[in-house]
Parts: sequence; structure tokens; C-alpha cells
Amino acid sequence: MGTRSNIAYKTPEGKIRSIYCHWDGYVSNNGRILHENYQEARKIAQLIELGSLSALGAELGKKQDFDDRSTQKDEWCLFYGRDRGETGVEPRDYNDIPSWIDDMEEYAYLWNGHEWLVNDHGERDANGFPVFARVEDLLEVEA
Repeated sequence: MGTRSNIAYKTPEGKIRSIYCHWDGYVSNNGRILHENYQEARKIAQLIELGSLSALGAELGKKQDFDDRSTQKDEWCLFYGRDRGETGVEPRDYNDIPSWIDDMEEYAYLWNGHEWLVNDHGERDANGFPVFARVEDLLEVEA
């Protein structure tokens, strides 16, 4: 069973554009990969536009055989649409952060235009608004 996550960014219109990722959603894995390899808005948008992932990689990569692990490159993302030909795995748009968190997985990663933030298991403050931590800070604690 995977540790699921959502990966998203805020659009210029203020919506949250998000994809699902099945494997290794922990900050120590997906958080680190996002922090170290996805710091440019263009690359982040490309990642999201390719749709839901089986596994996040340091590189977007190219189309690969989803079912033949021996030919897959570990550093490449493995997409359900591009690599397995699935439909219905396109990015989803949410009107705001709370509605996105209501529909999320264990970890929700949000690019705020400057840095990656993460919400852990839908945590909310006393007013019910989702609580985020800076991925960079959590990675420093782990080191």
C-alpha cells in the first residue's frame, strides 16, 4: 500500500490545481524530491499538467513502459496517463485550499509561488483552516 499524496499549485486565478500521487508521499521522499527538483513554476506546471502519478521522480522524464519495472528509470516520474494510457487522471481544480484539503490524501503539497508547503493528514487549526508547514523546515529537522 502506498503513502498517498496530492501535489498542487495556486493558479493566477486563485484556484488550486492538483494531482494525485500514489507512492511514497512522506516528506522524507516526495517532500524532498519536490524541494530539491521542482523550484521553477514552469516545471511545476508541467508536472501537474501530466496528471496523476504512480511515483514522483526527480525528472519528468519521457514515456516509459508502466508495467515493465526493469525498463523504468528511477529518477523519472511514472504517470498513469502518459505511461499507462489511463484516462480520468487529469489535474483537478479546487476553488480554495479548504475544499482541496477536504478531498486530499495523507500528505498535501502546495507550491505557494516561492516554496513547498505540506499539510499532514488534513490537520486544521482551531478555526478549521488547514495548517501547513514548510517542507524545507521539516527536511532540516530530519537531517
